[in-house]
Amino acid sequence: MSRKVCVVITARPSYSRIKTALAAIQAHPDLELQLVVAASALLDRYGAADKVIESEGFKIDRRVYMIVEGENLVTSAKSTGFGLSELATVLDDLRPDMVISIADRFETIATAIAAAYLHVPLVHVQGGEITGSIDEKVRHAVTKLADIHLVASQSAANRVIRMGERPERVYVTGCPSIDVARAAVDAPMAASDLFAAYGGVGPRLDLGNGYIVVMQHPVTQEHDAARWQVEQTLAAIRALGMPTLWLWPNVDAGSALTARGLRAGRERGDLDHIHFFKNLPPEEFLRVLKGSACIVGNSSVGIRECAYLGIPAVNIGTRQSGRDRGANVVDVDHDKDAILGAIRSHLARGHVASDSLYGDGYAGARMADVLAIAPLETAKRLAY
Repeated sequence: MSRKVCVVITARPSYSRIKTALAAIQAHPDLELQLVVAASALLDRYGAADKVIESEGFKIDRRVYMIVEGENLVTSAKSTGFGLSELATVLDDLRPDMVISIADRFETIATAIAAAYLHVPLVHVQGGEITGSIDEKVRHAVTKLADIHLVASQSAANRVIRMGERPERVYVTGCPSIDVARAAVDAPMAASDLFAAYGGVGPRLDLGNGYIVVMQHPVTQEHDAARWQVEQTLAAIRALGMPTLWLWPNVDAGSALTARGLRAGRERGDLDHIHFFKNLPPEEFLRVLKGSACIVGNSSVGIRECAYLGIPAVNIGTRQSGRDRGANVVDVDHDKDAILGAIRSHLARGHVASDSLYGDGYAGARMADVLAIAPLETAKRLAY
């Protein structure tokens, strides 16, 4: 009998982090995919990732609406609570043999708690990593609730084991997002007309002579400074004057302030070299990155996928503090001049060698193979 594997996707980055594993689970003779899409992945202002998921051939078994308006600390906590309540009902209805919780966003802990209390084996993807913000606490809390660990690197595996998890339950698979990056290398051309294909706001840009990508999210502990922080980045990009594709921020506390800063910048009328997108499908986004000169901001994509792609990254602020990084990354503070200087330095240097720090591009198939044979136990016996 096939094992029913329930994957819960709560945000657009979570989909790119797990897409190739979804396909591998769906194709595996001993596995049956159940797909739950929740939280900001359902909201149009964050790119309506559920529409992308369906357009790429995956059937969504349940949708869970759980985001409370406000994008602040209180609404993040309340959204997590709503998610826990709703996901408990969904999992009780679907009766999976295991549940997959992805990475470290605040919504993912709702998945982990619901599965743990229903005694459904919990699989955690991307545990053992280090970053800044509330994600650090969430990630390690989910690790302690999880029964099976699918990690991106040996260093991450070592950290999970040092947390007391049993070594035989920790599997180094690599990160599925690198699988998407590998596909982007194999087929590097993006859509011939991104602006017609994916809309967005801003002028139609000529990308033929080079462009950069910006993706900057609010930092939870610094949410009150989110507008000022994004204004520093805007000032640097304005001074650079290079064609820029800017991806909208996620739903974390401070997102409304980040968005307000971006809208105020647009209203000035001097951003005629920037086009804003809510979302791009994972493969398309990676192809866009592959063709870019540099990525700027604080998304983990600059550290993970861009390491593999060899794309220079200007990482701003504390959001990715402590995360393992390759030679493609330069770290700067939220300061216009520092950001601008780092971009220009990267542009002068150009692309760097590919780094397989987060995987070799075949993680999805490895994950499916592990899920088909891993012991389905929920009793927690620590290694120490």
